[in-house]
Amino acid sequence: MSELIYITLRDRPELEKSAAEWFHNKWGVPAEAYLECMEQYLGGTTDYGWYLCLDGDRIVAGMGVIENDFHDRKDLKPNICAVYTEEEYRCSGIAGKLLNLTVEDLRSKGISPVYLVTDHTGFYERYGWEFLCLAQGDGEPDKTRLYIHR
Repeated sequence: MSELIYITLRDRPELEKSAAEWFHNKWGVPAEAYLECMEQYLGGTTDYGWYLCLDGDRIVAGMGVIENDFHDRKDLKPNICAVYTEEEYRCSGIAGKLLNLTVEDLRSKGISPVYLVTDHTGFYERYGWEFLCLAQGDGEPDKTRLYIHR
């Protein structure tokens, strides 16, 4: 593992297509959906960004920010989405650093609070997130945990 760097997609817009493909491979959402959100961010029509951790030129972790992460609480926005760290890079603080980068970048643009949905318990609390309520995911049989970062 070389020195890891943390960036926004605006720092390296040439990574747009490879980032969209990377997120698609992790979550199964069509790459075109990621590209559409990324193009809005890169074009300046939204400050809901995309954040990456790179090891050299390899994407090893990432997350994005979208209006709603496919749940019934449309009033709670924006949402951090697509949080993923490659397995061999887990448990080294990468996701926490990306979460902090994302929250601080949004806060610098006057965007706060921020939300996310997850099945994890105990992880996000380490980084200042608080459990807020349960939300019904689109097409999901069970409710999932929704967190807030103020």
